[in-house]
Amino acid sequence: MKFYNVVIKYRLQIAILFLILGIAVNVYAGFWPAFLPYLVTLILLFGYFFFGPLRLIQEHMESGNMEAAEKVLNSVRFPNLLYKPIRSVYYTLKGNIAMMKQDFDGAEKNMKKGLDLGMPMKEAEGASLLQMGMLAMQKNDLKQGESYIRQAIRKGLPDKENQAAAFLQLCSIMMTKREFRAAKDFFRKAKALKPTTPQIVSQIKEIERYISRIPG
Repeated sequence: MKFYNVVIKYRLQIAILFLILGIAVNVYAGFWPAFLPYLVTLILLFGYFFFGPLRLIQEHMESGNMEAAEKVLNSVRFPNLLYKPIRSVYYTLKGNIAMMKQDFDGAEKNMKKGLDLGMPMKEAEGASLLQMGMLAMQKNDLKQGESYIRQAIRKGLPDKENQAAAFLQLCSIMMTKREFRAAKDFFRKAKALKPTTPQIVSQIKEIERYISRIPG
C-alpha cells in the first residue's frame, strides 16, 4: 500500500522518466521495443490528470493532519480534468478544510461546486447539504439554512451524530421563528438518537435547561 501511495505521489515524475526511457529506446531500437515504456507513460499520465492524488488524503484526514491534506489538494493543478465524481469529492474536501479555517465564503463556494457536480453517495450529499445549512446559519440566513438542512435529512445522513446535529439546528431555527411545538419535536428527535459527540451532547444539555419552560 505504501508503495502504491509513493507511485501516486510521484506519478508525474515517474511518467516523465518512462517517457524519456521510451524516446531513448525508440531512437536506438525502434518503436516496438519502446511501446511498453510509452504505454506506462500514458497510463501514469491518465491517472495523474483523471484521478489525481486524492487517495493520499485519506491517511491525513484519519490522523487529523489537515495541513498535509490541504497540501495534497493544492497539488491538483487541473481539477477540471478530474473524473466527475472525484472532482466532486475534491471540491467538497476543499470546502471542509475552508470551513475548519473559518473561511465561510470559500467553504460555501467549494461545497456548492461539489454539490452541483453530484455526490457519489446520497449520504455524502446529505452531509454536504448539512454543512451548507450550517454555513447559511453562520451568515444569519435562517431561511436558506432551514432549506439546506431539510434537504440533508431527506437525502440521508451518514450517522446518528450528523442526524442529531441536523435536528438540533432545526430546533434552534424553530425557536427563533417561535414555532415552539416544532422546536420541541426536533429536540426530542435529536435526544432520542443518543449522540456521543461532546459538542452535540453539550448543546442538548443546554437546550434541555429551558425548552421545557417554553409554550407549545
